Amino acid sequence: MEFLMMGWLGTPVWFWLTFLGIVAALTAFDLGVLHKEDREMGIAESLKLSAFYISIALLFGGWIWLEKGADLGMKYFTGFFIEKALSIDNVFVISLIFTFFAIPRIYQYRALLWGILAVIVLRGVMIAAGAALVQQFYWLLYVFAAFLIATGVRMLWATDHEPDISKNPVVRWISNHMRVTKDLHGERFFVKEVDAKTGKMVRAATPLFLALVVINLADLVFAVDSVPAIFAITTDTFIVYTSNIMAILGLRALYFALAAMVHRFHYLKYALALVLVFIGSKIFVSDFVMDGAKFPPLASLAVTFALILGGILWSLWKTRENAPAR
Repeated sequence: MEFLMMGWLGTPVWFWLTFLGIVAALTAFDLGVLHKEDREMGIAESLKLSAFYISIALLFGGWIWLEKGADLGMKYFTGFFIEKALSIDNVFVISLIFTFFAIPRIYQYRALLWGILAVIVLRGVMIAAGAALVQQFYWLLYVFAAFLIATGVRMLWATDHEPDISKNPVVRWISNHMRVTKDLHGERFFVKEVDAKTGKMVRAATPLFLALVVINLADLVFAVDSVPAIFAITTDTFIVYTSNIMAILGLRALYFALAAMVHRFHYLKYALALVLVFIGSKIFVSDFVMDGAKFPPLASLAVTFALILGGILWSLWKTRENAPAR
């Protein structure tokens, strides 16, 4: 019992174990029950499963609100909404990756699962390192804030372009240093095949493995924006990590619905740009205009939610002519 009450990164161990237990249970249920066999997921099922994940995330936020107070509860929800909205851009890139490697929809879900499991670990490392640095060097928050403002301004003026995955240096390195099969082999990441020169059996990676690697690299790029954004809201490691992971957990479920209509969220990027500028600016406002007083968490949550919701609704309205016929 004493161990459970011990603090780890500013939060009792039992909080962390509860969260990790929820993540493990959701993953086991998803993979072992809902998707025991590889199959394509329809848009309706994708939306239903995504609603289930969002409900779990909101209930978890309510639990944080009750256990840790309204202040951290609102910060959790703010971080969750920001990460969820940023993940829509991530969906666009993942869709391009699967298209480039010609990965059928039937194998995409399981590849996303392994990708998200890797994200849980990688985000944990990044957030733990960021928390330790901010605790020792508070001025890094100003660096994060300036970076968010600059990123938001760049997003407002940047033109749309599709990344050329064939020029990705990691894809080139793997292709030059590993044997890669030309064809898929089901859901397998590695297979054994006969070497034409030696006649011996050798291990080779499949295009599905390359897609998995590039997806994880893409997430690291997106984390450069999302992790500082949540640190700008709170430096509580538990809130930063759980809001991040809860938003990402439902991404693979939401992917199949969003991938079919991602073109209808064109204007969301401008709302996200404004969110990043707002989150970065409020650190300077709080410390230099409000004399160190905290920016009201409720106001931060309200502005963030309003901008994201406005961006979604405006995008759907402006692209209504491109909506699929019923």
